Amino acid sequence: MSPESPPLGRSTLPPKFLIGLGQLVWSGLWHLMMSKLAPRSTSGGYVRPTSQFHHRIGTREYPSAKGRYQLLVGMGCPWAHRTLLIRVLKGLEAAVPIVIVQPSPTEGGWVFDQPKEGCHALSQLYALAQPGYGGRATVPVLWDSETKSIVNNESAEIIVLLNDQFNELAKYPERDYYPISLRPEIDCWNEKIYHTVNNGVYRCGFAQTQSAYDVAVTELFSTLDELDGVLATNRYLCGNWVTLADIRLFTTLFRFDVVYHGLFKCNLRRIRDYLHLGAYLRDLYQLPGVASTCDLTQIKRDYYGNLFPLNPGGIIPSGPDLAELLEPHGREKLS
Repeated sequence: MSPESPPLGRSTLPPKFLIGLGQLVWSGLWHLMMSKLAPRSTSGGYVRPTSQFHHRIGTREYPSAKGRYQLLVGMGCPWAHRTLLIRVLKGLEAAVPIVIVQPSPTEGGWVFDQPKEGCHALSQLYALAQPGYGGRATVPVLWDSETKSIVNNESAEIIVLLNDQFNELAKYPERDYYPISLRPEIDCWNEKIYHTVNNGVYRCGFAQTQSAYDVAVTELFSTLDELDGVLATNRYLCGNWVTLADIRLFTTLFRFDVVYHGLFKCNLRRIRDYLHLGAYLRDLYQLPGVASTCDLTQIKRDYYGNLFPLNPGGIIPSGPDLAELLEPHGREKLS
């Protein structure tokens, strides 16, 4: 018998009734915590709350201006990551500065490293912008420092504003990631990818019933399989040009093998297991400026360290190595 073996005749597990009691208590607490973290439908599926601020740049109230607007982002958040990508691809770093917030599990939301407008938490800034606000305080936020107001907090709309409304301030105004001729195709991809992939991974990870999970994971991998087929002949989703559809997909793909595959139970396949989708991820990652927006350490800390109901121990995995994203992708031959 090895030194590590338990004494003969003694169980390595607690008594049966303690196991049952622990399961009952933990199940109840898990459902309670999940109800706060992830609103659910009657079938146990995750229901993402909608954004509340939908103003536009280029109006009399919010004219385009250098330095007036700030992007409030969390580096681990895929929705905020979209805005960082379009900001760097358009060359808007000098025109639209960023303010980084951190998730705080003890405060139940995002907090500032340094107080902003006298606010310690993002929820306080929301209340400053709209007294009596009772919704969620999410990122990204396009903040107007002149009127102390939230212009927009819907990532899908913010990336369009950054693409369209700041060209006179952009380093690369000629880069159009939402061209009029491709908008119907881009919008079609965005609709499918949002439901089954971008939000689909959350529908898997935050599902509170087996049936809800089964539906979500089936739809997720059905779309990933379809995307892999399309990318066999297209360099990007809509042809030879990077569009907002690619930008919106990238932030989920970048986190997939790191987080969603294990923590969110999206484990039928990894992105690296897909011949074309894996190379496509490398292609996008190697575009100038993109890697600078990808903070893998913060992503793992945010997901594994803060989503207590999914990872009670808070243990953060050491891998994977991002060096493989720098390997040749060979997709230039498709252009």
